[in-house]
Amino acid sequence: MQDFSANIDPTVTPRAGEAPDLGRLQQYLSTVLPGFEGNIELEQFPGGYSNLTFLLKTADGEYVLRKPPKGANIKSAHDMGREFKVLSALQPVYKPIPAPLLFCADAHIIGTPFYIMERVKGVILRNHPPKGMAITPIHMHDISCAAIDNLATLHAIDLESTELIHLGKPEGYVQRQVEGWIKRYFTAATSPIEQMKEAANWMLENKPAEGATAFIHNDYKYDNLVLNPADMSKIVAVLDWEMATIGDPLMDLGTTLAYWGEASDNPVLKPFNLTWLPGNLTRTEVVQRYAVQRNIPVPDMLFYYVFGSFKIAVIVQQIYARYQQGLTADERFAGLIQVVHACANNACNAIRQQRISDF
Repeated sequence: MQDFSANIDPTVTPRAGEAPDLGRLQQYLSTVLPGFEGNIELEQFPGGYSNLTFLLKTADGEYVLRKPPKGANIKSAHDMGREFKVLSALQPVYKPIPAPLLFCADAHIIGTPFYIMERVKGVILRNHPPKGMAITPIHMHDISCAAIDNLATLHAIDLESTELIHLGKPEGYVQRQVEGWIKRYFTAATSPIEQMKEAANWMLENKPAEGATAFIHNDYKYDNLVLNPADMSKIVAVLDWEMATIGDPLMDLGTTLAYWGEASDNPVLKPFNLTWLPGNLTRTEVVQRYAVQRNIPVPDMLFYYVFGSFKIAVIVQQIYARYQQGLTADERFAGLIQVVHACANNACNAIRQQRISDF
């Protein structure tokens, strides 16, 4: 079996204006965490468009720091304390996560709250395969199957026997999500997009009845999975739990499907997930495999896919709005409005064609 150890997720020099004050950070950590008494080297993980992730290298090991970006609302999806709490509650019942080590609520240390967790090394499939990495269709098929099987495992966790049950309010979840994301869109909109209005109106008129309840990730896609370099069909960690909660698992699956780009999708969506490469399951096949793993009838995912597409469009719109306001200088954000249009178009295509795949 091919070993991809040379393709462990790389780091880069921190982007301008995003790095925490290393001196203040080192002074603080030396008093609260063993192994941080000496010098710390700071690097940045370049992927992601939301919270910022940094690698801390010490004489004793490597760790990861997570913090919100400048200008973010830290009471929402950028709540580091809540993400730390989620990891702590998951740790006894769900193995593929990094161990949480410390949460700091004091924004005076580095300008925002943050938390520290262990670093789990592995391959992360971001907007393109790691340099020099030859991923075959067989690899992609195995990875896509593993991803969906793992999502089904997450949704099967017994909530009543864990602390996870206290991390959300399942009653009325679908309605709150639909109304909340529509409100967020119109708050962040920088120009009118008719297809976003069309999708919003359709969702309000087609909300399904309340369904099952599970612990859900809400941002489950390839670049949040750490893969074993010796066997890429094995997931060693799932990352980025800031939007995790208790809710309808089909809403979670719908978001994953919206990220699950296919070969026929708009090219601007393909950098977000390598699911369009040959060998991957299609969105229709994802739903079928998920149903088998959960031992449930194959669900009708039209509403949930439309919702997921709309939600991703809103997330991207919010990031683009921060860029427009000058709150970030990251040039990756300059063209994100095209992603909003593409997500809205996918949602409306699904509504018109009454299917989630192969538009």
